[in-house]
Amino acid sequence: MPYDLILTGGRVLDPSQKLDEIADVAFQGGKVARIGRHLGEAASVRDVSGHLVTPGLIDLHTHVYWGGTSLGIDAEEFCRTSGVTTAIDTGSAGPGNWMGFRKHVIEPSQVRILAYLHVSHAGIYGFDKRVMVGESRELLMMNPIDCAEVADRNRDLIVGIKVRVGLHASGTSGTVPLNIALQVAEEVGMPVMAHIDHPPPSYEEVLAMLRPGDVLTHAFRPFPNAPITGQGRVKDAVLDARRRGVLFDIGHGKGSFSFKTTRAMLANGFEPDTISSDVHTLCIEGPAFDQVTTLSKFLCLGMPLDRVIAASTVNAAMAIKRPELGTLKPGSPGDATVLKLRQGRFDYVDVTGEHLEGEQRLTSEGVVLAGRWWHPAA
Repeated sequence: MPYDLILTGGRVLDPSQKLDEIADVAFQGGKVARIGRHLGEAASVRDVSGHLVTPGLIDLHTHVYWGGTSLGIDAEEFCRTSGVTTAIDTGSAGPGNWMGFRKHVIEPSQVRILAYLHVSHAGIYGFDKRVMVGESRELLMMNPIDCAEVADRNRDLIVGIKVRVGLHASGTSGTVPLNIALQVAEEVGMPVMAHIDHPPPSYEEVLAMLRPGDVLTHAFRPFPNAPITGQGRVKDAVLDARRRGVLFDIGHGKGSFSFKTTRAMLANGFEPDTISSDVHTLCIEGPAFDQVTTLSKFLCLGMPLDRVIAASTVNAAMAIKRPELGTLKPGSPGDATVLKLRQGRFDYVDVTGEHLEGEQRLTSEGVVLAGRWWHPAA
């Protein structure tokens, strides 16, 4: 019986299998069927010679509650242009508005959307150009009981608990919102993703509270609350947290990724566990733009291609405890991303306004969802 789709002639790069070779990828019945050469007939064959074929990219930090929050962007439009097949929404919704997110955005979406549920009742409700209210400032908005109940009832889609701490997100509440989120996470047996911005609390205080498997996002942010000292050394608290199993995520966004910080971290041999865009309405037109641009920045700063791809595939899948994702192993969900690695001169910018001229850029050239080609140019 012929396959549904074969991608032929591409460079298959799958860090989950330590695979990097020219090969064909066949899909059947919504799953990856086989990787090899001369695989036989298919209802659809696409020649992707000269391109990379990777597992479907996972963006671990997005905001895609379009229409439900002012920061939400359209997941399908973003994923088409960014090569993402799984978007992880990080706290756009809380227990008070989760069902609207589920019914009106997640369930109709062709793209897979999973979520960290915010411990604040209405999620990130005041994030806009004119109104900027940190949802963790008011502790009366913390809703641990309902958060635990909603997370428990929606384990098919909820992968963890989100909390935002820092001067902008939580005012002078310090680590109190994080403590509440950790209690919920313990109750339901899920990891926490913690946002950090300006102190209080300090980077060190937050890391000291996180457990193995918890994620610190905005981990390569600029001063203040950067992971490096003024002399460019990785802070001891950062090294201790990694040894404990805390995961470090980029979460580029509007204010949370610095070339200076990243250069120092990479020079010290400290790569992020996951690379994510933190795409939302205030950064999709810059400085983050999309996931492939965020990945390209790390390429241009010297991180090897296979580890950049791992940080948006297998590593992200492990962070959300969905090992069936982020891989092209036969039998896995039939998601793949077709990328072009372009050479030239490309301008990149970080959140501080620093520009970097890079010689490489990844662009999304096609997406396979559930074993079928899914792309604007289809």
